[in-house]
Amino acid sequence: MKIVFMGTPEFAVASLDALIHSHHQVLAVITAPDSMGGRGGKQLIQSAVKQYALSKNLPILQPEKLRNKEFLKKLKDFNADLFVVVAFRMLPETVWSMPPYGTINVHGSLLPKYRGAAPIHWAIIQGEKESGITIFRLKHEIDTGDIILQEKTSIGENETTGELYQRLMHMGAKDLVTSIDLLESGKVQFISQHEDLSIHAPKIFHEDCEINFDKSKQAIHDFIRGLSPKPTAWMKQQGVKYFISKSSIHSSSHDAYAVGTFYKKDHALLLSCKDGTIEILEIQPEGKRKMSGKDFTNGMTGKS
Repeated sequence: MKIVFMGTPEFAVASLDALIHSHHQVLAVITAPDSMGGRGGKQLIQSAVKQYALSKNLPILQPEKLRNKEFLKKLKDFNADLFVVVAFRMLPETVWSMPPYGTINVHGSLLPKYRGAAPIHWAIIQGEKESGITIFRLKHEIDTGDIILQEKTSIGENETTGELYQRLMHMGAKDLVTSIDLLESGKVQFISQHEDLSIHAPKIFHEDCEINFDKSKQAIHDFIRGLSPKPTAWMKQQGVKYFISKSSIHSSSHDAYAVGTFYKKDHALLLSCKDGTIEILEIQPEGKRKMSGKDFTNGMTGKS
């Protein structure tokens, strides 16, 4: 098939790479406009997809507005059979309905669970035991289209969003090629999503990442790993903000320390919760470097 690919972050690069190495033809890549960032805002920031597309000499379009007439004309002139979307932005119907085979999306959850911008984060935060990839055909409402293919994978009890992200990224690339092959062969059997099972997975902001000590130790551990490595769970103690990116459930009780208090025991950094203790394996005091929990305890005397 002749394909126009749309995506922006690293997660999308694996899928684009898989398409390039398949028998399908990638005609062009649509990605986010460049921006300025880095120290002093003077560094040109190009998306991961753009950097990869440049290395493969693929035509690249970076529209500010997806309804722009000039962009729509260029898109139509590619005469693609199919559009593929991986971690891009919401498309207007004038775009997703353009090619004869429509537009398909690679989504990092088992739809209809975790529709939205942060499906991997929310699956772990909610303590799910499994996640997966869904390849589906776009329609009006976001992440609601008919399913082409779905593959499940277990989530480890200490697995972070970053770790699951890497696994799903490669799984999604493989499943994308399989799905396009099915479309091309005419053997695909579309499956409707069950609306009553839908769960929303909205974008997560910094203020959403503060640890709530009214939650159980398991929920706090899931929250920490669900926000690792970014945007990172945080808490305040004695006026200092601490970013916590790795933890594990600890066997000890909270040893009479107040809930939300750090303390050390047998060279481990522990955090008291209402129903027990978690061990902090990776921590970063605001304005300082990230360090292991053990290194952090070297500067502690008694409880912090």
